[in-house]
Amino acid sequence: MKFLIVFVALFAMAVAFPSDSQILRQDSDVGPEKWSSTLETSDGTSINYDGVVKNIGSEHEAAVVHGSYSWVDEKTGEKFTVTYVADENGFQPSGAHLPVAPVA
Repeated sequence: MKFLIVFVALFAMAVAFPSDSQILRQDSDVGPEKWSSTLETSDGTSINYDGVVKNIGSEHEAAVVHGSYSWVDEKTGEKFTVTYVADENGFQPSGAHLPVAPVA
């Protein structure tokens, strides 16, 4: 499960990475119960996340990932940032540019 999450995240970074950008910083630390990764590029893109497995060995074992990703709009120069939590409740993003559901 953890390997799949890390593999998908690294694959997404590779596919989304513009060919005219240069990697300024790239770090990864993958362990059996926690993992993290950081990527920063010359075009202002950054991706950061930390994951951990909670309730190890129980019926409620789950991966929890906290992260963020940012990019700079090529046309306007505006920087966008999305922070998120991904856990047993799904992917929960937030960002100033994202719509928020009305409170019922």
